[in-house]
Amino acid sequence: MNAQELLDRVTADGVRLVRFLYCDPSGVIRGKQVHAGRLAGAVHSGLGLTRAQNALNVFDDLVPVSGMEPVGEIRIVPDPATYLRLPWLDGVGSVLCDQVGHDARDWGGCPRAFLRRAVERAADAGLRVHAAFENEFYLAEPTPDGPRPWGDGPVYSSAGLDRAAPVMLDVVDALVEQGLVVEQAINEYGPGQQEISIRYDDALTAADNQLRLRDTVRGVVECRHGLLASFAPRPWPDAIGSGAHVHFSIWDADGTRNLLTDPADPFTVSGPARAFLAGVLDHLPALVALTCPSYLSYDRLRPSAWAGSTVSWGYDNREAALRVASPFRGREHESANAELKACDGSSNPHLALGGLILAGLDGMARGLDLPEPAAHDPASLTAEEAGRCGIRPLPANQREALDRLEADAVLVDGLGDLLTRCILATRRAEYDRCVRMGDDAVRALTFAIF
Repeated sequence: MNAQELLDRVTADGVRLVRFLYCDPSGVIRGKQVHAGRLAGAVHSGLGLTRAQNALNVFDDLVPVSGMEPVGEIRIVPDPATYLRLPWLDGVGSVLCDQVGHDARDWGGCPRAFLRRAVERAADAGLRVHAAFENEFYLAEPTPDGPRPWGDGPVYSSAGLDRAAPVMLDVVDALVEQGLVVEQAINEYGPGQQEISIRYDDALTAADNQLRLRDTVRGVVECRHGLLASFAPRPWPDAIGSGAHVHFSIWDADGTRNLLTDPADPFTVSGPARAFLAGVLDHLPALVALTCPSYLSYDRLRPSAWAGSTVSWGYDNREAALRVASPFRGREHESANAELKACDGSSNPHLALGGLILAGLDGMARGLDLPEPAAHDPASLTAEEAGRCGIRPLPANQREALDRLEADAVLVDGLGDLLTRCILATRRAEYDRCVRMGDDAVRALTFAIF
C-alpha cells in the first residue's frame, strides 16, 4: 500500500482519527493521533516527536541519555502497509511507524530499524527468519482492592473456555478482522490466564503483529468489556507467570526451504540450524535483557516454572530456555520450529527478535555447535549431566542482564551506540526505582502497562 492508497482506505473506512503508533525501548506502545483531514501531510513528513521521548522508562520517568535530551526532534513516519481500522473503536485507524531524523533516515534510536538491519544481515547470509509470538496474558476485573482474576477455570477445560468466551470471542474476531491468523485461543494455568497463538510470518511482520495483538487485546478487553488485560511477566506473586514465547525457523533466501531440520529426519536439527541455535544459547545471558527486559521478568524465570530459567535446550523440553518443537505429521517441513521460552510480553518485539537473529547469525559465523540436549528438567540433572548439556544459569535479575548486554559485543554493535545507551540507562533507572518500591508496588503499578 502506498501513501495515496492509505488515504483512500482511510476515507473508505470512514476513519476520522489515525493513530501513529510505535513501541519504545521500554516496551510501551506509544503514539500520536492525527485527524484524517490532516493525514496527507503527516503521511509524507511524519509527526514531530521530541528526541527525549525514547528516554522514558516504563514509569514515564525521563532518564538522562546523551542524544535523547528534550532538545531537538525526530519524526514518526507511518508505514502505509501497516494501516488498519481498529475494530473496537468507531472511526479510528492506526499505522505503525518508523522513527527517522529530519533527513528521513534512521536516527539511531528506532527499534523497528534495528530489526530491519538484523533482517538484512540474515539476507546477506542467505537466510530468512520466520517467527511468531505465543502470548500468555491475564484477564482481570478492576476492584477497589486491585485487579481480581476474571473468567477463571481449570487449565484447558471446557469450563474455563466457556467462562472467558464472551471476551475471547471478541478478541479473536478483532484480530481476524485485522488480518492476523489466529491458530489457538485457550485458557492457561493461572487464574484468568489466557493464551493466543497466531500464525508465523517474516520477522518484521511478526514483530508488528505482536504489537497489534497486544494493542488489540488491551483495547477490546478494556473498551468493550470494562476489564483489564495484563501481559506483565508475573502480575501476581502466587500465580504462574506469563510469557511471549518466540517460535522461529530459518529458511533459505527465497523462503521455500525450512533449514531448521535435517532433511533425512524432521525430528532432528540440521547442521546450519545447530549453529544458529548454539549462537542463541551463547548470547542468551545478554539477550534476555531484550527478551525478558523488565524488573518482574526475573520473578518469572524460575526453575520448574516452564519459563526456561537456564541456558539450555532440548527436544520438546518445556523447561529448557530453547525448545525444538516436534513437527506435525503431514506438515513436517512447514511446522518445524524452535521456541525461545525466555521471552515475555514486557519486551519490545523488534528488539527481542532482532537480538535473537543477530545471536543466531553469530553462531553460524563462528561455526558453533549445540551441546547434548537436555532430556529432563534442567533443575533435576546431576552436575555431570548438566555439564554435558552446557547448562548454566541465566541472570538472576534485571541489573545482571543489563550488565551482560553491555558486555556483549555482537548485540551492542547491532543495536548501535545510541540505542544501546538508551536501553542501559532507562532499564537501569527502572531497576533502581523498582528496588526502592518493592515487588508488590511494582506489580500494582505495572499490571496494565503491558
